Amino acid sequence: MRISVDYDRCEGHGLCTEQGPALFELDDDAELVYRFEGGTVPPEHVAAARAAINSCPVAALRELG
Repeated sequence: MRISVDYDRCEGHGLCTEQGPALFELDDDAELVYRFEGGTVPPEHVAAARAAINSCPVAALRELG
C-alpha cells in the first residue's frame, strides 16, 4: 500500500499521528512529516495507515494501493 499526502490541504490537526505514530509526525512548525514518502507502507503498519487516512478531517491522505 502507498499513501498520497496533500500537504497543501493538511491543516496539522494531528489525528493521523495519533492513529499511525510510526508513519506520521508533526514537526516543530506543525507541518506533517510522512516517514514513508515515496515508498510503500510496511505490512505491519497497513491497519494504522488506513485508520490515519480515515481520521483525517480534511481528507489530506489518500490510499494509492
